[in-house]
Amino acid sequence: MPLNIAIIEDEPSLAEHLEYTLNEIDNSNTVLHKMGSIKEAVAWLTENMQKCDLLFMDIRLTDGLSFEIFHTIKPSIPVVFITAYDDYALEAFKVNGIDYILKPFQKPDLQNALQKFKQTTGLFTSIEKIRSLMDFMEGRAATSFREAYLVHYQNKLIPLGVDRIQWFYTYLEIVYAQTKENKKYVIDATLERIQEEISPIQFFRANRQFIVQRSAIVDIDFYFNGRLLINVLPKPEEKIIVSKAKAPEFKKWMDE
Repeated sequence: MPLNIAIIEDEPSLAEHLEYTLNEIDNSNTVLHKMGSIKEAVAWLTENMQKCDLLFMDIRLTDGLSFEIFHTIKPSIPVVFITAYDDYALEAFKVNGIDYILKPFQKPDLQNALQKFKQTTGLFTSIEKIRSLMDFMEGRAATSFREAYLVHYQNKLIPLGVDRIQWFYTYLEIVYAQTKENKKYVIDATLERIQEEISPIQFFRANRQFIVQRSAIVDIDFYFNGRLLINVLPKPEEKIIVSKAKAPEFKKWMDE
């Protein structure tokens, strides 16, 4: 079934990549319009929402959170969010029948989202479903983040303050926390769960292996093929590489 799609994404290269991948999955799909701000999205959707079947949307835009769009207009189409933030909202999101994809997205992620939409067409017309997600996300933003993890140390359990952690790292399904004092502790959690629990202002998910603390970053090198190399202290055994697709988001985070 051909779909008319709109994209709200403030990084032009990511919007282009998303459009290309959607067309690669099914060349009958049509991207009607790409928007980079809340203001632009409100203006376009006010006039054209009825033409659109599906909306792909980033959460953090240059002029605020994309949920603000729905404070002005009433959405009548399903939304797939593509973002690096707030994995904890995933379950609440899916209960409402709308998908969530973590950046950097992969082609199978989009295929699954499109398949889910096609299987449940007609179930996403209630604005209350969108509003319940907005309320949940805004409530989540207002909550406090984890301040410490309980870790094993010399046959004891000690609280390890999150402010002491320079970076989290996963290896062979075990997650470690590296501290300012150059000590390493095992954390009984996945990186996905940790990302849900710690402040997105202070920490960034660089890739599938690393979450880095802002204050740990010494500098950033340009790496091969548009990627970035993050230099941190203490220095890890493996390089912390940010992909080309995620590099604009990382630079935006560093500049906030």
